[in-house]
Amino acid sequence: MRETTLADLAHEVRSKNAGPFWVTMEVFLRDADGYRIAADESFLNERVVAQLYRVEENTVQIFRIPSLNVVKISFPRPVSQGSLRDRDMHAGQHHVPLARLPVGADR
Repeated sequence: MRETTLADLAHEVRSKNAGPFWVTMEVFLRDADGYRIAADESFLNERVVAQLYRVEENTVQIFRIPSLNVVKISFPRPVSQGSLRDRDMHAGQHHVPLARLPVGADR
């Protein structure tokens, strides 16, 4: 049996540039129940994002928007947009590790 992921609770999980030095990811949850899980600080927090994306925990910003059932996450890009080592110029694939984050059965 397949494990439930954050993507399973969402209409969409996406990522994009927030300027040349930042990435923003947005999780649009299907309903209030999904939002309750995704917005729970014991499940999704700065430490979890820092580990997923190998960034400093103190640079991660998380915005929880209950009226829209949205969780928004921003952190510095590992390399600046368009630099020689930039493998995803539009940051369009950065959301994948977040989308695959397992949601525990106890939630």
